[in-house]
Amino acid sequence: MRPRMTTRSPLAPDSFPALPDIAGVTLRVARARYKDWDRCDLTYVELAPGTTVAGVFTRNICCSSEVELGRAQIKQGVGRALIVNAGNSNAFTGYRGREAVEQIMEQVAGHLGCDASEVFVSSTGVIGVPLPKDKARAGVEAALTAEPCSWEAAAETICTTDTFAKGSTARAIVGGTTVQVAGIVKGSGMIAPDMATMLGYIFTDATVTPALLQELLSEATSGSFNSITVDSDTSTSDTVLLFATGKAGNPPLVTRDDPGADALYAAIREVALDLAHQVVRDGEGASKFIEVQVAGATSDNSARRVALSIANSPLVKTAIAGEDANWGRVVMAVGKAGEPADRDRLAIRFGDHWVAKDGLPVDGYDEAPVAAHLKGQDIRVGADLGLGDGRATVWTCDLTHGYISINADYRS
Repeated sequence: MRPRMTTRSPLAPDSFPALPDIAGVTLRVARARYKDWDRCDLTYVELAPGTTVAGVFTRNICCSSEVELGRAQIKQGVGRALIVNAGNSNAFTGYRGREAVEQIMEQVAGHLGCDASEVFVSSTGVIGVPLPKDKARAGVEAALTAEPCSWEAAAETICTTDTFAKGSTARAIVGGTTVQVAGIVKGSGMIAPDMATMLGYIFTDATVTPALLQELLSEATSGSFNSITVDSDTSTSDTVLLFATGKAGNPPLVTRDDPGADALYAAIREVALDLAHQVVRDGEGASKFIEVQVAGATSDNSARRVALSIANSPLVKTAIAGEDANWGRVVMAVGKAGEPADRDRLAIRFGDHWVAKDGLPVDGYDEAPVAAHLKGQDIRVGADLGLGDGRATVWTCDLTHGYISINADYRS
């Protein structure tokens, strides 16, 4: 795997946002030197005792040991620490990969005096190379004694092919108490919705039971991380974890009906959606951020599948990269989705401009305003199937030669 790109995505935000301190969360970074690079590649997050945790993981069958262990750990609902390695995904590495993860868990647990099952581990990078145990041990030891660092440093450290560090924050009022939510994410390629694509970590100082925390995360994931795609490829390591330290002092949230539960959900979803959008804006080789809206489907799930068919189409993505108003490619993507559709009811638009309705080009179609829209960086594509009330929105990016260049040279 190559070092991170030095050219910042043209779709990147101007700067890393100011994220608040989250009581009960301490961030540290260190150098495990998993790759031949001069940078930190290990992020360590220490969490206060009593922290609850929820998680969603990839459904990729060839997942890493980190994911397998995380799925089991999350059932306990408690977490004391998080270790994230960049430079080596430790996936498809058999018993040696699992032993390396268990070593990390036990090492951190020994330092904190907690159970190893309370230590969550994630890895990202090249597939098929076992995580070196000696480097892992030395890196973790360095992290355990490092000085606390900023959110930006923690976010930067978990990056691989990303061109910018990604963070987001929101707040909510729960039982008269202001609670904070902050999150970081890494992701740029091998991005497709199959739970939550990439590695993402969200933290709050709210007091929330594990069961409710899992409900909030799963729901927030559906309309954010599960609604993005860069290249239709789902990673072997995809993980999103949500930690609640309980340090804000709010009345404990137990059910969705508790006062403030909906406000906390809104804040979590706001952070998740912002982070998901940043992943798309950092899509490998991306020059345009694309929103795909589908309406008039027979169900929301059907609309989502049609929207993903459009968003994942190489022909649609390359047409937008070339600023070509080739709406026939959108028609094609609707038709190949395998969902109910009627050619003679279908309508297509770019931005606010309808280019086809009822299976025909619109009368007096003028391509000039459509072409002007496609010259921008934020592109909107819409399709109305005219069959029902189902609707969905997904986000993607265009497909440029930059994507080919990045991935053709991935291991060189």
